[in-house]
Parts: sequence; C-alpha cells; structure tokens
Amino acid sequence: MNTKLTLTIEQDVIQKAKDYARNKNRSLSDIIENYLKSLTKEETKEKKKSLSPIVKSLKGSFKMPANFDYKEELRKGLEEKYLYGKSSH
Repeated sequence: MNTKLTLTIEQDVIQKAKDYARNKNRSLSDIIENYLKSLTKEETKEKKKSLSPIVKSLKGSFKMPANFDYKEELRKGLEEKYLYGKSSH
C-alpha cells in the first residue's frame, strides 16, 4: 500500500534530485523509496551480525601495532602460499 509522504528539503536539492531521476528514467518517489529500503535493510543486517559469546569474550584481547597493515600481511601470506609453495600452518 502506497502512502503519501511530505518532506521538507532544500529547493536546490529537490531540483538536482528531479534532474537525476529524469536522467535515469525513474520517478523521484521510486528512487527515494528504494533508498529508504536499502537503509533499513542494512540496519537489519547489522542487527543480525551479533557476535557469538566466544567472540565477544575475545574482543579486545589482541592489540595490533598502530602501523599494522592487514592488507600487506594478507598479500605476503598469499604470496608465500601460492607463489612460493610455503605454508605457515
């Protein structure tokens, strides 16, 4: 069921949004509705991502150095595993 909603938005923002919708061949209502759906969907996902009791108990127990670059460490580990045939396990 669709329901009418009144919003107070700056005039220049409205005009830019209307232009955007026109260029995408969509209605402004459709764009806003889908945006609100995506916001509430993300919020629901975040609620579902609750930590297990074990993970909660471990949270904060490991302190990484301030200059730790996990992407670099991951790259090094993958290089060793796939390029050099080494395994640290």
